[in-house]
Amino acid sequence: MDRRLKAHFFICTNERDENHPRGCCKAKNSPALLDRFKQEIKARGLKGKVRAQRAGCLDVCEDGPSVVVYPHGIWLGKVAESDVSDLIDRVLEGKEIPRQFRVPGK
Repeated sequence: MDRRLKAHFFICTNERDENHPRGCCKAKNSPALLDRFKQEIKARGLKGKVRAQRAGCLDVCEDGPSVVVYPHGIWLGKVAESDVSDLIDRVLEGKEIPRQFRVPGK
């Protein structure tokens, strides 16, 4: 049995003081985003093939909520719950990720 994941989504759930100039992903709804990824993966029967989990700070706070996808090395920013289904499809099918989600310099 092949135990390697097809995709591993790391969703930043880091929290900073509300007055921090860079903001934080938790304040930008990342806990709900993580839950949405997990729900979508479960609903599609992808458990064991695709995983979503919380991550600490990914250091792209201004672009949060941020998500990194391995083994693809894709850095995503400004991801909303409504984007999850399409992003999972694009990653699994090897399709291009729309520019609005790409984190500059990553």
